Amino acid sequence: MESLEILCAIAAVIFALYYFFTSTFDFWKSRGVPGPRPIPGFGTFKNVVLVKVSLSNYVMKLYNDYKDEPLVGIFAGRTPILVVKHPDLIKDIFIKDFSIFADRGYASHDRGDPLSQNLFELDSKRWRPLRAKLTPVFTSRKLKEMFVLISECSDHLVQHVEKLVNKNEPIECVEMTARYMTDVIGSCVFGIEMNAMSNEDSEFRRIGRTLSHPSFWNRLRFAIKDYLPWLFDILYGCILPQSEKTRFFMRIVLETMDYREKNNITRNDFIDTLRELKKHSDKMGDIDLTDSLIVSQAFVFFLAGFETSSTAMTNAFYELALNQKIQDRLRDEIDQEYIKHAGNLTYANIKEMNYLDKVFKEVLRKYPPGLLYTRETMSSYTFNGTKVSIPKGQIIWISPYAIQRDPSNYPKPDVFDPERFNEEAVQSRHPMVYLPFGVGPRNCIGSRFAVYQTKLGLIKLLRNYKVEPCEKTQVPYAVNDEKVILAPKDGIYLRIIKINRD
Repeated sequence: MESLEILCAIAAVIFALYYFFTSTFDFWKSRGVPGPRPIPGFGTFKNVVLVKVSLSNYVMKLYNDYKDEPLVGIFAGRTPILVVKHPDLIKDIFIKDFSIFADRGYASHDRGDPLSQNLFELDSKRWRPLRAKLTPVFTSRKLKEMFVLISECSDHLVQHVEKLVNKNEPIECVEMTARYMTDVIGSCVFGIEMNAMSNEDSEFRRIGRTLSHPSFWNRLRFAIKDYLPWLFDILYGCILPQSEKTRFFMRIVLETMDYREKNNITRNDFIDTLRELKKHSDKMGDIDLTDSLIVSQAFVFFLAGFETSSTAMTNAFYELALNQKIQDRLRDEIDQEYIKHAGNLTYANIKEMNYLDKVFKEVLRKYPPGLLYTRETMSSYTFNGTKVSIPKGQIIWISPYAIQRDPSNYPKPDVFDPERFNEEAVQSRHPMVYLPFGVGPRNCIGSRFAVYQTKLGLIKLLRNYKVEPCEKTQVPYAVNDEKVILAPKDGIYLRIIKINRD
């Protein structure tokens, strides 16, 4: 009898667990949304969880398997997620009905992860006033003011490359461009000479590496934050000390602000904008403008600014190395601009380089910085032209990676072709099939700065050097599955050759 009771208890537990993990599995079927069949415990992510398939390949497979479907329903464990594919529906989410989709769906961990209070992750209530105050930092006028600072950093990049070229070895471009971007952001955002190009032990570059290549313990920390948020708040909000990145950025930003205040120093950069926010915190309504909230904004611009831009610049060099005719044509345009303006490069000159703009847009088309954009509904919603209704709190995924590699949007998507961005081609496409920085009110606030610093670095290097593939160049391109942004696996090695202009 005892054995029977034990077996019944075990069966009851198994049944309860099975019910818990499968009770949501009719969510999409009841709404008429197609999608792959979920598996208890895994949802539809079994092969991703077991590291058999990368997230990028998983998303591409969804797009191919449900080619003609505007919406696809998937499950992360037992949580339903809606993948939105149709460009008209994407426009509704990002622009027309933005007020319903203003949140990105990130949980707040103000104590456990103070730097998560940044513009990217904040809920819409705190995001709106902060965005309004920070937007002026990235206007055209501000970029013109930063030209000299960025130009100096790009000159340091050229000097650094000259030293590398003299070694007559393949050059790893991810680290090279990451150092350049670190210096640019240090100078333009923090007002600090970081010297990442010349100093391998630069503290900012070291911190940047830990963010780009998190340790096992940091990856575990992120996993706990995502899947066990209550445990994360207990461990990191009450028991364990702050992470190194938090201590570093809190110290460097607050000390810089304090030093400028005491010495009456003004640079009109991002740090000064944060100083103004702190001085006039009474104008931020009911938002509690804490030190961690202020520092979080500097942190996210460092993180997003150096890694996404350095990866874009690396990918540009990669494609130019594999497409020599495109590289030669781009260099001709750069040379012509230098001749036209007697060797003086200005902000306006860069805007006149139309082929450079096409090349860079094609780089971002083929290698968008983010695999996914997430949104969370702030109220129930019915998609226009459909009978599909979703509740408040529903997570939405939109994949620029899959959209921009869809052959119905871009024929032969693996081919690198800057002419996809001539005026006629752009006019013929739906505007929502090109989303490297997002669109609408919550697009990337620093996109203009990112494009500008990357283009200037490309111009300076391509005027002086030619890039070619070498024996260590990965063909085809291999994606690093451990990163949340689209980045190359094991780096990009190229041969860089000095151009003799005598």
